[in-house]
Amino acid sequence: MSEVLDSFQIEWHGNTVVVTPASSVESLNWDLVEQAADLVMEPLNDQEAPMVVVDLSRVGYFGSVFLALLLRCHKFVKKKGGELVLCGASDMALELLRITALDTIWAIYKTRDEAMQALSE
Repeated sequence: MSEVLDSFQIEWHGNTVVVTPASSVESLNWDLVEQAADLVMEPLNDQEAPMVVVDLSRVGYFGSVFLALLLRCHKFVKKKGGELVLCGASDMALELLRITALDTIWAIYKTRDEAMQALSE
């Protein structure tokens, strides 16, 4: 579990939670996805319409395991009437999101400030 705990930094900014994955998520194993999803979503259980920014600035690339985690979080947040957006994605990550058409699911911003601003409007 400590491997998962070390992989994510979670900060609250008012009613918005910012999740910053560490570069170690690039090698996240399937058997840890469940724990990681629980870790990210647990603080949102009591939130009505949670607003979530996933700051990818520390992640160079990621694969299907991390995409599955993002989709799981997205589904959870949407079910509660909230919004999940991404920011700080590398060119490689942006290309992956474009190829998989996941850039049509999430709004993607260059910076955390832009993402925070968009969710507060």
